Amino acid sequence: MEPLVNEIFSNILDGQHKVVEAKVQEALDSSIDPKVILDEGMIAAMAEVGHLFEAGEYFVPEMLIAARAMKAGLAILKPHLVQANVKSTGKVVIGTVQGDLHDIGKNLVGMMLEGAGFEILDLGTDVSPEKFVEAVKSAEVDILALSALLTTTMHNMKATIEALKQAGGRDQIKVIVGGAPLTDQYARQIGADGFAPDASRAVVLAKSLLAASGR
Repeated sequence: MEPLVNEIFSNILDGQHKVVEAKVQEALDSSIDPKVILDEGMIAAMAEVGHLFEAGEYFVPEMLIAARAMKAGLAILKPHLVQANVKSTGKVVIGTVQGDLHDIGKNLVGMMLEGAGFEILDLGTDVSPEKFVEAVKSAEVDILALSALLTTTMHNMKATIEALKQAGGRDQIKVIVGGAPLTDQYARQIGADGFAPDASRAVVLAKSLLAASGR
């Protein structure tokens, strides 16, 4: 691995966002391929963050700090990825369902997915089924990711999936759900394609669903 790319990798793990920004710029100025910076510096670092989380060595604060450092570097890298015509892993629309204002989990999932090379359209919190459907219909979306932290708002996940069915767009995309009160059984019950208990496994789930559908 290029020494600069290795520094980007290790500084993302340490959550040093200013250093990551500087090193990404330095790597670009040194004519290192933007795709190499993305794949070996950023995506590999966020995959390692996921492993550390699953091993119990990292917790949510460490994940958040690492994800923010990755995002800072990605902001500098993105225009160069566009110029180099580097394709994203897939496009994800993400949001917290209607009536629910919790966003820490959603934000972390969004950043971890972005760190895995996905393009993210974050609709925020308290998102109505109609808004989700509109976002999915207005772009070529691969995955719809729904979040809820309250038992009183969970039913709006089902309402969103039903609205998507009625609009005729359910078959074209995969729907994943997450949030503290959810279970795999509930996800299946409401017609979702999968459930992830945390941000790290949301990435694994998203990738496996796209691979299974041949994308």
